[in-house]
Amino acid sequence: MKKNIQIALLVAILLAALRTGYTLYERHAEAVEQTRKQPPPLNPDYYVVPKKLYPYDLKSAKQLTQQPVWVKVGYSSTYYRYDLKSHHADFAHEAGLLLPIEELRVQDVVTDVAPSAPDQRQVMAVFEKDGKTYAFSIGSVKDDTYKIYSDDMFYIQDPHELYRHWPPDIWAAIDQHEVKTGMNELQADFAIGLGIPEGSGDSEEKTVNYSDGGKPLSVTYRKGKAVEIRPGS
Repeated sequence: MKKNIQIALLVAILLAALRTGYTLYERHAEAVEQTRKQPPPLNPDYYVVPKKLYPYDLKSAKQLTQQPVWVKVGYSSTYYRYDLKSHHADFAHEAGLLLPIEELRVQDVVTDVAPSAPDQRQVMAVFEKDGKTYAFSIGSVKDDTYKIYSDDMFYIQDPHELYRHWPPDIWAAIDQHEVKTGMNELQADFAIGLGIPEGSGDSEEKTVNYSDGGKPLSVTYRKGKAVEIRPGS
């Protein structure tokens, strides 16, 4: 009788242990499944909404003189020497390209006629660099119709503040106009200008080619992060 009771107790304990183990397994499986169903955390870059000026004529475009501006797309805007006396830019000689995230103090916004487009006037932002005065186009006007693209060309807030969630080493590389592994595409754009993807550019792994101001680079991204950087052509 005693032996039978001990066997019965042992069986009951084993059954209880199996039931507990199976319950824990089910809960773990449910937790794993719930984790799989949850969407990945959103990139904090998506929450950054830079301010815009929405200029629509020459007077409203002069708002650019009221604060510093930072170049959004580096190596894409050509600037020229500007003569303050004649109020004319030397369109015949390119002076340089605006750098990625270059900070500028726009002194004035004027109109000027470029030889390549004599039927309209260029809306020009005038600034000073290294003691010399330059200007570059931010739009055009024809028959009193203005097309001004400054909101697409500049940040009017310091990008260091807008994207302060980026690590210091990333910002250090950006300020030196260098791309490094681990950067996302926006950070690389800030460092070396806008790139052109190879193919459709929508896969988990893609390659983007950058002119980098005449020093071409080819960057491969995997899941949104730079994993390989090599000289381009």
